[in-house]
Amino acid sequence: MSGRTYALNSRVLVTGGAGFLGSHLCERLLREKMDVVCLDNFFTGQKRNIEQLIGNPYFEVARHDVTLPYFVEVDQIYNLACPASPPHYQYNPVKTVKTSVHGAINMLGLAKRTRARILQASTSEVYGDPSVHPQAESYWGNVNPIGIRSCYDEGKRCAETLFFDYHRQNNIDIKVVRIFNTYGPRMHPNDGRVVSNFIMQALRGEDITIYGDGSQTRSFCYVDDLIDALVSMMQSRAGFTGPVNIGNPEEFTMLELAEQILKLTKSKSKITHQPLPQDDPKQRRPDITLAKKELSWQPKVSLPEGLQETIAYFQTLL
Repeated sequence: MSGRTYALNSRVLVTGGAGFLGSHLCERLLREKMDVVCLDNFFTGQKRNIEQLIGNPYFEVARHDVTLPYFVEVDQIYNLACPASPPHYQYNPVKTVKTSVHGAINMLGLAKRTRARILQASTSEVYGDPSVHPQAESYWGNVNPIGIRSCYDEGKRCAETLFFDYHRQNNIDIKVVRIFNTYGPRMHPNDGRVVSNFIMQALRGEDITIYGDGSQTRSFCYVDDLIDALVSMMQSRAGFTGPVNIGNPEEFTMLELAEQILKLTKSKSKITHQPLPQDDPKQRRPDITLAKKELSWQPKVSLPEGLQETIAYFQTLL
């Protein structure tokens, strides 16, 4: 792939490196002989996610909050730090905004000083409750700026603003990806996301809770596919900034997802319905035309395959 290449043992900083996505990314970078610094304040990240990496001479962990400046010499920065599920980001909404905004400022400042290439893990939440379907990167979104999800949605939108302003003003080498629903091993069992909720309820024999009538849709990307895309984006050609949608364009209703999980777990759980939360998007599906063109990337893992791996992981926790 065109663009810069990095020598073996390039130093890479991964913020949120002990989180669900961050831990998989650290593992992948170590396999590629990178020298990895994992930065995490362990608010939602877990030591268990990275315990298999401890002892690797090319891996180090720093307990640090990205809302505070951090100084290290690195060639690449993956900025993943931020609680990503509604119960976690709504627990302390002011802190969530600070993590997105101050975190972006601090990491962009570091990139400016070290001349590192920096990737921002943005989110499909920048599209809000979309009135355009599927969502292409050209769509500006339909976001409530004062709702209970705004701390995350608007925090991530502001982070994108900062990335592009640092790029224009200071010539920082940026990459921005918009991540759609991702699932897989190491998801937090109590993160309130639909895949983990449904699997844990099914494995415990509890009722599976669907909000609304279950007709709202999501697209689910398996974590290995997502990590492939992040690494491809970091290595993409110079001058290509994104934003790029990263997700699986296959769309499923909540009811279809619940039924799939019941089948795979052989659970006797019943499906129950609760009122839809405020500002919950009714449909979400990425247009990945740009990712296919620029990154030669598209997801490979089917939903049943990915769910089986995820269910097997959650069974080890019970």
